[in-house]
Amino acid sequence: MLATLRQRNFGLLWSAGLISLAGDWMLRIALPIYVYQLTGSALATSTMLIAAILPDLLFGSIAGVFVDRWDRKRTMVICNLLLAIGLLPLLAVRSADQIWLLYLVAFYESTIERFFGPAENALLPQLVSEEHLVAANSLNSLNNDLGRLIGPALGGIVAGLTGVVGVALIDGATFLLAAALIALIGGSFRPVKSTDADAPATVGQAWAAVPREWLAGFQLILRERVVVILFALIAITSLGEGVFGVLFVVFVNRILGGGAQEIGWLMSAQAVGGLIGGVLVGWIGSRASSSALIGLGALAFGLIDLAIFNYPAFFPGFMLAVALFVAVGIPGVALRTGMNTLLQSVVADEYRGRIFGTYGTTGALLALLGATLAGTLGDRLGPVTLLNIQGGVYVIAGLLVPVLLRGAQRAGLSQRSVMIDQP
Repeated sequence: MLATLRQRNFGLLWSAGLISLAGDWMLRIALPIYVYQLTGSALATSTMLIAAILPDLLFGSIAGVFVDRWDRKRTMVICNLLLAIGLLPLLAVRSADQIWLLYLVAFYESTIERFFGPAENALLPQLVSEEHLVAANSLNSLNNDLGRLIGPALGGIVAGLTGVVGVALIDGATFLLAAALIALIGGSFRPVKSTDADAPATVGQAWAAVPREWLAGFQLILRERVVVILFALIAITSLGEGVFGVLFVVFVNRILGGGAQEIGWLMSAQAVGGLIGGVLVGWIGSRASSSALIGLGALAFGLIDLAIFNYPAFFPGFMLAVALFVAVGIPGVALRTGMNTLLQSVVADEYRGRIFGTYGTTGALLALLGATLAGTLGDRLGPVTLLNIQGGVYVIAGLLVPVLLRGAQRAGLSQRSVMIDQP
């Protein structure tokens, strides 16, 4: 893992990601707090969160088309600069009458991030060799959990001392620093095209080609069996996470007898598990296949989830929940790392932006559906029943998906062998 981190280009990308993610988490905590302080309205607060989620559904897939046209490094630099500029309206918000500016900022920032995420995932295989790809993805996952631990704590403190203005200034500074670090990455990273097709000559032609290029990416998803399986898995797991996101608070309150403080402890415990998982998976590196990481990660995640949701019936107490939340963070990293690595490996560079853009949109859409199902069925079936279904689905996926992936990969190798043998 250290050998991967010592590679200059990846080290710059990783450092930039850690800095900007910590700033992101500060803003994610500060904005809902500030909206509620200004309005005292739960509806206003939820509207702000909806404004941040909508770009996932509206633009994630289409953004990938442009990521597959542009230099990935330059795209990420420009995105960071635009993210910093987009925070400036927060400095003008002083009263509830200006709350629309907060909604606008949340929508804008999330829209720009829809370009940044696919660009980062598409760039990663160009920065490290295949043998270091698992370690690189696990280090990126480590970044997410470090940001989740550092950012909310700082966000709460800064928001309390200076309000949203201080958070906006610090977050803007993290974006500028991240842009500078990414700009230092050596090389040009335009998508590698498999054909010599001419680029659109005019702006009109470029926009007219968007539906065709988007459709080509969607056709790839349907054509490649490994990609189909991975998209089915992200759909299933995102549906489960949507259910969990709604019922987690209910579970802690009704079953564990906890409140806001206990919820914070459990989320921090899972982040700690993610840090441990990032180190472990990074250390394993290329010694474990992506399929194995996916299967073992999903299986262990599901079994630990089932233990979390059912142990209170036999062993009352809160500290066991903390320990189990630490534990469940570890296979969660293995699952995410395996999925990202396999997708990066099997998808040609010229399509990676579109595939990862659609990947994010699929996850957001199914998470929204899961949240809706939880809200509709939670009181009728009870939180434990629905959460057990979620955990059981992970277990089934952990047993079934590796078998399907091996079959799909063998079929792909056989097909390529036949094509090579043909005169």
